[in-house]
Amino acid sequence: MAAPITLQMVLLLGGYLALVWGLAQPMGRWLAAVADGAPTRLRRVEAGLFRLCGIDATREQGWRGYALSLLLFNALGVAAVYALQRLQAVLPLNPQALPAVAPDSALNTAISFVTNTNWQGYAGESTMSHLTQMLGLGVQNFLSAATGIAVAFALMRAFARQGTGTLGSFPVDVVRITLYVLLPLSFVLALVFAGQGVIQNFSPDISARLIEPWLQADGGTLTTQTLPMGPVASQEAIKMLGTNGGGFMNANSSHPFENPTPWSNLLQMVVIFLIPAGLCVTFGRMVGDRRQGHALLAAMTLLFVIAVLGIMAFEQSGNPKLAALGADTAASALQPGGNMEGKEARFGIAASALFAAITTAASCGAVNAMHASLTPLAGGIAMLLMQLGEVVFGGVGSGLYGMLLFAVLAVFIAALMTGRSPEYLGKKIEPAEMKRVSIALLVTPLLVLIGTALAVSTDAGRAGLLNPGGAGFSEALYAFSSAANNNGSAFAGLSANTPFYNTALGIAMALGRFAVIVPVLALAGALANRNRTPRDAVDGNAAALPTHGPLFIVLLALTVLLVGALTYLPALALGPVVEHLNMLHSGRTL
Repeated sequence: MAAPITLQMVLLLGGYLALVWGLAQPMGRWLAAVADGAPTRLRRVEAGLFRLCGIDATREQGWRGYALSLLLFNALGVAAVYALQRLQAVLPLNPQALPAVAPDSALNTAISFVTNTNWQGYAGESTMSHLTQMLGLGVQNFLSAATGIAVAFALMRAFARQGTGTLGSFPVDVVRITLYVLLPLSFVLALVFAGQGVIQNFSPDISARLIEPWLQADGGTLTTQTLPMGPVASQEAIKMLGTNGGGFMNANSSHPFENPTPWSNLLQMVVIFLIPAGLCVTFGRMVGDRRQGHALLAAMTLLFVIAVLGIMAFEQSGNPKLAALGADTAASALQPGGNMEGKEARFGIAASALFAAITTAASCGAVNAMHASLTPLAGGIAMLLMQLGEVVFGGVGSGLYGMLLFAVLAVFIAALMTGRSPEYLGKKIEPAEMKRVSIALLVTPLLVLIGTALAVSTDAGRAGLLNPGGAGFSEALYAFSSAANNNGSAFAGLSANTPFYNTALGIAMALGRFAVIVPVLALAGALANRNRTPRDAVDGNAAALPTHGPLFIVLLALTVLLVGALTYLPALALGPVVEHLNMLHSGRTL
């Protein structure tokens, strides 16, 4: 049996975290500058855009106005992406002459990309034209990411401001985030990815002759292979930077045209966490206490390290059923050992396990290995990372505002236990705020558990499951966990492109995004109306819980884990845990 954790895994994880923490500092400073208003030397660039769009940059919005602008803007996005898919057969840049996308799939995809979920129930290279990929999916990769960051900015301003009641302007925030953060970084990343070998063209697919004919199961012989073409590098950049995850290719980042080298693989992993980690630093700068941002970043890192080591250990331990059949799963000079099923040999277990943890922690959804091929408990950890609310770094913006909800909950719980005043960053937390926090935290568990129950209890839902028992239950649980938490990765094995799943998952994605954002903005509005206790008074108040030290970091991490464990443990027991017991014990399937 292979060693559960190897030196390569430790070095890879340590190096990765060092890069993320190092890059988070300049990224956080830049995001703080954008949140406070564009740097003076760049304001002429945005002025023309504001005039063109009729935006008054000096007019701020309360939480209701901010929320209404956000909802209308995203509703228009859904309509535009839906129309592009339905009309792509008669639109240009369709070299493969692909037909219109079916109505239920088109609506599911439109909701998916507008909500930053990027769930895909189709094969991108054989379903979407180049125009749909760029003008529809690519544009929403930018705008959905900008929406998440804008909500995070609004909540940060609420903690920083004194009795103003305003949170900024949603249109102004979206323009500035897109113009000063997402576009320039994506441009540079696209060039780097293209330099690594990611394709970028407008060519039709290429038919290549195989060196050796392939004998098919039906007795026929395959002599050619279709190589998909398209503008992939530009999609790949914002796909990772915006924690979108929707791949140009069906195989996503395990495809050599999307992720050709170990260096491109490392860069993709770093870029996924770049903005979520940077926003923690931004938060500390905006509230005037950098320790607060570092405390959030430390809590995220603690949870992430536990998850990564768990996935790595289970994957490197391999599948005992294969060993019982005589397969050699031990690491040696000639093989890595462990569970190599569903993994690219270019990346191996260490990089695949790290990528799996990153993408499910960060609400990204990109994959460089098939998650259905993970060992049961490794897949269960990936599921749990999503079920925690995508707050372990999380999506761009959504990770931070989700973790701040848990921070408020942790402060409130600690106050009840110790008799102290529930207060976070000088803002008193009262029952009205806790109601909003509770609504935001309970929406996604309800969507996940109700959706999974419908999937396994109806004929239409069960028809999409490939496997019986615990494995089939895990497929449905993973799908709704991914959709409701706006992750977008899939467990595979699930036939999701059906009217039932397109509709059910579409509803889960929409409510999982906007039914959380609205109470978050309502919370921000309430906090913005409150005066903030000066920092010196907060630090010197023995009755207030310090929220920047090791004790609070551990308390915050435990709050996240306990809420997730108490909510999902029964469902996880029916899926990954049962599947794990079946793997360990031969005989009748549980």
